[in-house]
Amino acid sequence: EVQLQASGGGLVQAGGSLRLSCAASGLTYDAYTIGWFRQAPGKEREEVSFISSFGNTYYADSVKGRFTISSDNAKNTVYLQMNSVEVEDTAVYYCAAHVGRSLLWPPTGFGSWGQGTLVTVSS
Repeated sequence: EVQLQASGGGLVQAGGSLRLSCAASGLTYDAYTIGWFRQAPGKEREEVSFISSFGNTYYADSVKGRFTISSDNAKNTVYLQMNSVEVEDTAVYYCAAHVGRSLLWPPTGFGSWGQGTLVTVSS
């Protein structure tokens, strides 16, 4: 069973930086993707960034050039470095896992989810 734990959220001023972490366990697969999603108050959940076990990455247009996703396989942790944050980045951020190979990139159908971590960006 894949278990994920997101952390690192908090209050940050617009223009500042924050790093989120997603600690994973149970990823006994040769192929998987860890994704970051977010849900702002009153809005639907949206994709933010993904990284595959092969190193492929994906960024939503809204965060491209500002956010960087990376992984530390030794620590089974995926990071989301958030730079130049904007008020619009305020949301609960979730990490999720898609296991197995996918014909699509980014994949769909993330079956394991961690609890969210709140990011609040002040103006």
